[in-house]
Amino acid sequence: MRDPPSVEAPHHLFLTELVPLTLHPAAVYLSGLSEGSRPTMRHALDAIAYLLTDGECDAMNLDWAALRYQHTAAVRAALMQRLAPATCEKMLCALRRVLKEARKLKLIEAEDYEAAIDLPRIDTPPRKLRGRALKGDEIAALMEACQKEGARTIDVRDAALIAILRGGGLRRNEVVNLELKDFDSSTGALEVHKAKRGAYRRVYLPTGACAIVEQWLAIRGNAPGPLLCPIHRWGQVTLRPMTSDAVLRILKRRALQAGVDSFSAHDFRRTFCSDLLDAGVDIVTVQKLAGHTSPTVTAKYDRRGEETKRRAVQNLEIPFKKRD
Repeated sequence: MRDPPSVEAPHHLFLTELVPLTLHPAAVYLSGLSEGSRPTMRHALDAIAYLLTDGECDAMNLDWAALRYQHTAAVRAALMQRLAPATCEKMLCALRRVLKEARKLKLIEAEDYEAAIDLPRIDTPPRKLRGRALKGDEIAALMEACQKEGARTIDVRDAALIAILRGGGLRRNEVVNLELKDFDSSTGALEVHKAKRGAYRRVYLPTGACAIVEQWLAIRGNAPGPLLCPIHRWGQVTLRPMTSDAVLRILKRRALQAGVDSFSAHDFRRTFCSDLLDAGVDIVTVQKLAGHTSPTVTAKYDRRGEETKRRAVQNLEIPFKKRD
């Protein structure tokens, strides 16, 4: 993302002395984010700080508690000149969140805080939904690529990975953080301890996915440690965590082998949500299984398409009498 245009601001917005991170609004806000979101939002806050100080300080050297409505309104106007509406709104959301931390830390008066965050929302035009849902034959082809006769250790491990992504709807970083103790083969439960924003949730794998994971565990063994592990080039299991990038590489390789169009690990989450909704599961239950903050977020993962809408209206009865 390009840096937005700068706006003049008085130098009293600069911090004049070091502030403990526990009392720094931007640091407190960033510490509450997931590892994946933190760099993006730090970049957004740096861009706002550069804008307010004509490029002279970053997010950690700006006195966020000194911001007033004239500053935040100027930031909004400057961002709208160069950036897409969705990007502007995301950056302004970060700005509001930092000011909220300043208010909770008693660094800014309530009246000044309310005025500073009272900015009109930026309307974002409808966009084509990102990602896609995988079709049943595509998932079958991926599993077949891993479960062919004479499957190697790495094939069994990859089948378990795909089964968890498809059957549990987990994020990449959630999968690689799973421990052996997190899986209960008797119920199919997976304990997700390191979800987004440090949240916890419990999901359940379908019977078929459980059987595939148990095949992997028969090879992995019952030693404590990561549920899914790297495989040495000679087929030896290494009891250490996989990386989220390794998951991405595995899926790309298996898609190529199976002749499946390109997809992301997150597309398995979209498939998970879409298939459950299509099966008639209520959206609140799907929200809880996916670990979303609200049903509104879950609705954005729905990729069922036009056929589902066409089938839905067939449930509406309209009296009709055919004329002779």
